Amino acid sequence: MVKIAPSLLSADFSCLGKEIEDVTEAGADLIHFDVMDGHFVPNLTFGPMVLSAIRKYSPLPFEAHLMITEPEKYWKNFADSGADIIGIHIECEINHRELIEEIKKYGKNACIVINPPTPVEKIYPLLDIVDEVLIMTVNPGFGGQKFIFDVVPKIEKIKETKEKKQLEFDIEVDGGINNQTVKIAREAGANIIVAGSYIFKSKNYREAIESLR
Repeated sequence: MVKIAPSLLSADFSCLGKEIEDVTEAGADLIHFDVMDGHFVPNLTFGPMVLSAIRKYSPLPFEAHLMITEPEKYWKNFADSGADIIGIHIECEINHRELIEEIKKYGKNACIVINPPTPVEKIYPLLDIVDEVLIMTVNPGFGGQKFIFDVVPKIEKIKETKEKKQLEFDIEVDGGINNQTVKIAREAGANIIVAGSYIFKSKNYREAIESLR
């Protein structure tokens, strides 16, 4: 079963609550909340106060994708503001296993995120403890980018390793997703699809979401 996660980075910020209500009603499975600090990636977006303010607009799980330099300092702010899933990047210079264990003990799901240039082998030591692996199919920082096809073998390798070791985590992709690239991502092994522009720039959210399944 493929799950669809609309990315709020492409939503209309002037009516964010309404946008969340609309994609929830249209059949979304979770809400993807992009957090950028202007340092880890060259852009600034939402903070925990925004997450707290919009949490009431949907009963769906919220995923806080922390594109920030020091996630160990701030993840609890997002967890306490209503995030159900906390995503941290392998590229951060932290003790990833320690932080993932802390997130899980706090009652939240943990997601490890990997950027296109990073060797996929870097996340292998964490596959036994994460709930999700998020493979970026664009370089993070901005919405509306084109899908990087060179990342597809990473998705396939993660799926192969998951099956070989009989692990239970979800495989998520984010970046450049539309009704064509989603087929490639799904075939490679992804079962959670993050889509921003394709959904929020469409005329019919339900049709856009269903076309990704």
